[in-house]
Amino acid sequence: MAKYLAEFFGTMILILLGDGVVANVVLKKSKGQGSGWIVITTGWGFAVAMAVYITGWVSGAHINPAVTVGLAAVGEFPWSLVPGYIIAQILGAFVGAVLVYLSYKEHFAETESADDKLAVFSTMPNIRKFGWNFVTEAIGTAMLLIGVLGINNEYNSTGALGALLIGFLVWSIGLSLGGPTGYAINPARDLGPRIAHAILPIPGKRDSDWSYGLVIPIWGPIVGGIIGAWVYKLFLAAWI
Repeated sequence: MAKYLAEFFGTMILILLGDGVVANVVLKKSKGQGSGWIVITTGWGFAVAMAVYITGWVSGAHINPAVTVGLAAVGEFPWSLVPGYIIAQILGAFVGAVLVYLSYKEHFAETESADDKLAVFSTMPNIRKFGWNFVTEAIGTAMLLIGVLGINNEYNSTGALGALLIGFLVWSIGLSLGGPTGYAINPARDLGPRIAHAILPIPGKRDSDWSYGLVIPIWGPIVGGIIGAWVYKLFLAAWI
């Protein structure tokens, strides 16, 4: 139970700080309005690092179903814990998104763009071509798993710096690969907040874009996470 609670709180922290920085940048009359992509990617990187520092010692701070499934696929995590981890992650992401809404409630009311309101909660592609959107998410998440496994490799001796380096990894992925889709690279990060967007009483909101949200930001990361974990394992086996 402690591991599941840690995944819940870790993912909640991730979304509170991650979706929070998006809200700060895109919503009207916020102090950070218009500050741009570098602020969003930096905020997400720090959000990951903080979540991992706070809960990693309990559950490993997967805070991402793609990480959980990817690690299980290569024997680094028991499959028996996978369903509970994923449920905890999605619930934590939902609660984190609700907290962002409460923090920025008056700014949602001041914002005219329904797309900007949705963007606070979930990802959307700038060029809507599902095949290539899927490829983008898969590549980004493969890089995430390769990086996580590499940073945590016993030969690196990263110690307490590991969580910070994973934050830098997510920052780097956002800066380099986040442009096409907004880099979900995490099914819970997208699904939990998208559900929150669908049910919260946000004035002037649009539909929650389920035709995209139930496919690309869920299955692209899952496939990419499995591929990335296996790529790292195969290369590692060749090196040792």
